[in-house]
Amino acid sequence: MISFLLAAFAAVLLFGAGNPAQAQANAPATAGPMANPAAEYRLGSGDVIRINVFQNPDLTLESRITEAGIVSYPLLGNVRLGGLSVTAAEKLVSDGLRNGNFVKQPQVTIVVLQVRGNQASVLGQVNRPGRYPIEVADMRLSDMLATAGGAAPQGSDIVVVTGVREGKPFRYEVDLPTIFAPGGREKDILILNGDTIWVDRQPLVYIYGEVQRPGPMRLERDMTLLQTLASGGGLTLRGTVKGIKVHRKAADGSITVIEPQMTDKLREGDVVFVRESLF
Repeated sequence: MISFLLAAFAAVLLFGAGNPAQAQANAPATAGPMANPAAEYRLGSGDVIRINVFQNPDLTLESRITEAGIVSYPLLGNVRLGGLSVTAAEKLVSDGLRNGNFVKQPQVTIVVLQVRGNQASVLGQVNRPGRYPIEVADMRLSDMLATAGGAAPQGSDIVVVTGVREGKPFRYEVDLPTIFAPGGREKDILILNGDTIWVDRQPLVYIYGEVQRPGPMRLERDMTLLQTLASGGGLTLRGTVKGIKVHRKAADGSITVIEPQMTDKLREGDVVFVRESLF
């Protein structure tokens, strides 16, 4: 009786190891992004792929997916792989070879050599603007900005993502530092094919008169008049903090002249004038 049970157990192990599909079906479900088929990369038009069939080197093919999403594969003819995940594409080729009695137990592997079908543009004040491939399905805004070398020193904290979602125009504006704050993960949105990421120039203020370094300067977050004067190197020996004026442009284009306190916050485009002391 014991020898019979041992023989049966060995048979299960043998046949289970020889059938990868059955072994995968019997394997316990695992958590994580790869457990969700929707999170897997989907092949797109222009992608260059390599198709391998285990122990069948004559069926190896390197090809570019056409604009129609088709690859011409030996024995099967035109196969539509565009829009499929890599796993689904492997199964489609495998089923075709098996159902056509070309290979009894085909083990098909597809490798993406070049990503051309799924791309997004990163423009504006980044270190390497351009068009970049979306190599993984869960590529997020921060990932794409890192691919472009990150925001340039003159780049703004405000980043705008435009594209199409569910057939409708999509626009999303995010304050980049908030992504890395507690609970900011949801603001780090997924980037999809055809999206454009725009990093604007950092807002500027202008300072002139009796300061050490007059001219335009970066307007930091919640920057006060005092901080602006410090960024300009401080006042000259002839300068005075009395009577400092700020010229501010309104939405209708009119200019308002104000005399702010040192702790007042400046706005984008403000022009600060520092007077000369009379004594």
